[in-house]
Amino acid sequence: MKKTVLTITLNPSVDKSTKVQNIVPEKKLRCDTPKYEAGGGGINVSRALKRLGMSSNTLFTSGGKTGYMLEVLLKQEELDIIPIPIGCETRENFMAVDTTNNQQYRFGFPGEAFTAEEKENILAIVDQLNPVPDFVVISGSLPGDVSADFIGLLINKYKAIGSKVIVDTSGDALKVALEEGVYLLKPNAGELAALVGKEELSSTDLDYAARQIITQGQAVLVVVSLGARGAVLYTAAEKIQMVPPLVKIRSTVGAGDSMVAGMVSILALEGTIEEVLRMGIACGSATTMAEGTALFQKKDVDRLYDEVRKL
Repeated sequence: MKKTVLTITLNPSVDKSTKVQNIVPEKKLRCDTPKYEAGGGGINVSRALKRLGMSSNTLFTSGGKTGYMLEVLLKQEELDIIPIPIGCETRENFMAVDTTNNQQYRFGFPGEAFTAEEKENILAIVDQLNPVPDFVVISGSLPGDVSADFIGLLINKYKAIGSKVIVDTSGDALKVALEEGVYLLKPNAGELAALVGKEELSSTDLDYAARQIITQGQAVLVVVSLGARGAVLYTAAEKIQMVPPLVKIRSTVGAGDSMVAGMVSILALEGTIEEVLRMGIACGSATTMAEGTALFQKKDVDRLYDEVRKL
């Protein structure tokens, strides 16, 4: 039976990107025509899944003119969207590439906090969704002063009805996800170190921390992203580490979200954990080849998939 996927983005954005020659202070900079794309963790996961030929339901908050633009952009990509109206304006992010050195400047803006009524409405809509999704991906940051406990409420709601919850976030929200327990957790090495109260982890410490999370029942799968060095996937019985092929990196925006999408696409097809990690790394690496805030092209994923190397 075909598995269903729901992505949840509580702090979505419209990402605006451009190119400019020689970024210097106190000078009027002539930029190229800007490009607008939908952004936010779960939204990018859904966009990437679409490129892999897999459908998902995309739930996100939406407010004001920017929210309307976000909905239009997602409809243009033919995603199945579930926008939840809020009173404040959906945020924008801005990115500029200096063409003289190809350096990327990324400016992320905060989203405004939800009202108590808006929080209740989000939870009510979640309760009404049908059918129950097999996989729920909660990804991205939280807006404003929204407590990380709100992530915990969502996790518990879906765990209670049998969904496998996948979380890709950071800070307090990541700690809450760990406390509640999820199916798959995807921290990077720095985030995992912070979870165990250290500034950085050796390879041995990293193994120990990831296995402790699984042993304590806080996750079934832990995938630790190592950036250009690939990633490591842990289960109760196995450890698999893979590295990507060398590619020309143009932008890292959306690479982590693409990695999550790649892994979910294989989990939904009940593939092996080695296939899960291989596809995740292929999708993440392919996205770094794209300019600005764009995601991967499927042809690049297909090529890189066979080039991902197991250590």
